Amino acid sequence: MPWAIALAASAGSGTVQAQTRNPGYDRPGMGFSPVVLDAGAFTIEQGLPDVSEDRNGTSTTRLCSADTLLRLGLGGPLELQLGSTPWNRLAAPGGDLHGRGSSSLGLKFALPAGGSAWSWGLLGNVTFTDGSRAFRADRRQYALALEVNWQASARQSLGLYVADARAGGDSRTIAVSDSVSITPRLSAYLQVATLHPTHAQAGQLAGAGLAWMATPRLQLDAGFNHHLAGNASRWQANLGASYYFGN
Repeated sequence: MPWAIALAASAGSGTVQAQTRNPGYDRPGMGFSPVVLDAGAFTIEQGLPDVSEDRNGTSTTRLCSADTLLRLGLGGPLELQLGSTPWNRLAAPGGDLHGRGSSSLGLKFALPAGGSAWSWGLLGNVTFTDGSRAFRADRRQYALALEVNWQASARQSLGLYVADARAGGDSRTIAVSDSVSITPRLSAYLQVATLHPTHAQAGQLAGAGLAWMATPRLQLDAGFNHHLAGNASRWQANLGASYYFGN
């Protein structure tokens, strides 16, 4: 994903999860759920799209991206992830640019939480340079992220997300989140993140969003992040849909 903040509020009710063995999704928010899919199960998580706006002096640019993430359970504590951004549109003062973003390959590791209120997971991935020139980095990026969640109560979960990415320089993200189940099918989350890139986009963001389990397999989500300090994006808006294929 292009942004990395913790815990998606994808809980749904215990009844919904029991019907489908659906452990939840990595959307919404900028991070991942510290749970892996069962062997052979997979999900499609699609941005519809995600939009961000940046300003440099008097110049304003707006990026629309339709991110796609495919997750496949490998069995045990492992999950394979394939990501891409097949459609991008950058609106800039010099004219609009269109193209495909780079693809990524990831591996998630997460042990079953059992009866513990704590859960954690690791996600490593590599982002390639196969996208259109305007929407890709000059070299491959390697990233490793840790997510730790605490189920504070039956309705509330707190998350900590730490990530380090390297592509000629270090880029680190530290974030905290708080998600609450409003109803058995509707969840809300708050999130705050600090970004430490080597170049642009350093700063702080705060955001909130909703995730609705429209069916036991289909989740719809919406979120919004706003600039707090530094050179982080002025704002980011996210719409998405995720579907679970499995038992």
